[in-house]
Amino acid sequence: MRLKSIFSNSFGILISRVSGLLRDILMTSALGASIWSDIFLMAFKFPNLFRRIFAEGSFTQSFMPSYVASKQKGVFAVAIFMRFMLIIVGFSLIVTLFPETFTKALAWDWNDDLIGKTAPLTIINFWYLDLIFIVTFLGTILQHKEHFFTTAFSTVWLNIAMIATLMFYAKSEPQTIVYALSFSILAGGLLQVATHMIAIRKKGLAKILIGGWKYRKTKDVKQEEKSFNKLFLPSVIGNSTAQIASFIDTSLASFLVAGSVSYLFYANRVFQLPFAIIALAITTALFPAISKAIKNSNEEAAFANLSKAFWLLSILLGASVLGGILLSEPIVWLLFERGAFDLEDTKNTAYVLQMYMVGLIPFGLAKLFSLYLYAMHKHLKAAKIAVISLVINVIFSIILMQSMGAAGLALSGSIGGFAQLFLTIKEVGFDKFWNIVKSKTMPMFIITMITFGTILYFINKFLIDMIR
Repeated sequence: MRLKSIFSNSFGILISRVSGLLRDILMTSALGASIWSDIFLMAFKFPNLFRRIFAEGSFTQSFMPSYVASKQKGVFAVAIFMRFMLIIVGFSLIVTLFPETFTKALAWDWNDDLIGKTAPLTIINFWYLDLIFIVTFLGTILQHKEHFFTTAFSTVWLNIAMIATLMFYAKSEPQTIVYALSFSILAGGLLQVATHMIAIRKKGLAKILIGGWKYRKTKDVKQEEKSFNKLFLPSVIGNSTAQIASFIDTSLASFLVAGSVSYLFYANRVFQLPFAIIALAITTALFPAISKAIKNSNEEAAFANLSKAFWLLSILLGASVLGGILLSEPIVWLLFERGAFDLEDTKNTAYVLQMYMVGLIPFGLAKLFSLYLYAMHKHLKAAKIAVISLVINVIFSIILMQSMGAAGLALSGSIGGFAQLFLTIKEVGFDKFWNIVKSKTMPMFIITMITFGTILYFINKFLIDMIR
């Protein structure tokens, strides 16, 4: 297991997430959990939905195995980049021409006035997708060389742009703030692209892409493209289910009391901190190594990496779950309760956070085991599992939102995570899973969780008495 790669990736993500939390703290102070925060988050969620479906997980998981196997890496990379860039720019132009239609698709319960206020912001925010695809493409090339820090850190530039905007427009009207934030997102995207281009040049990878462009018409990469195409669609389906679930949750939350969209967003931001720093960092760092091991028919080495990562994930995510559930209210109070974000918002967001944290371990471990499936080119199997999990998620969302509101939507996501973990382990093999679980690490894991949970319980009681 590549600890150096994991550490650099985790450190970069940590800085990005911390700066993201600072950004959200300033945003809650300026906008609170209000209709204007809902409008901005709805407009920003639209490009994020497609970014995560097409530009990030799906692209990397299908591109990496094909790129590793390609004999004409530069030509193959350029061919795929040109195809995707053309599609994404075309899609962005369509959204620009028909913003109300696309906004209505996301917030179908909103009236014409709210749609009209959100549509212009949808246009501005959606062009971030074009920039982030370039970032993802260059980041995947860097990952092949086991350089992760640039991509992990790059979101800091987006956060810096938004933080500077929030500080400058802090005293402005909410409408002015959300427009300024939307333009700052594009500025942050341009900075992310520039950072990756510098890293590509420093790592000596520019000549691969330049050569790929130069010889794109003379080298035959049809077989590599065919392999990529075969993997990409199942990968899109597999990765899109989480985003579709988030899309549906956001839409369902628009039927609930005002502020519900914001409760989900802020709670999910806290949830994503340990998930990204721990689960995403570890799996992202391991993916190139596992893909190369599988290509070289060394499945034993691939599984050894998987086994070591399992316990590292379990211990770190387990501690995060206990901290997130037992200290949910103090965490939300510390991060967000100021300005327009009041005590009631804190309690509602903390409840949603608890329900999200229930699913942290299954989501993290499912990510790990699905990584193994993707490296084995079993993208279709992973896609089927993800779709089944999505259906379970949606069914429980409709049921639980009736009694639990936004928290019910969060809990439904966690239930879907458990379903995805079970089905993924079944596909990888229960025998392999039990070989990992029955190791000598299990007793230490149980004792550690009990001890840590007890300590956090008393810390929470002290903090609640102090802040209330």
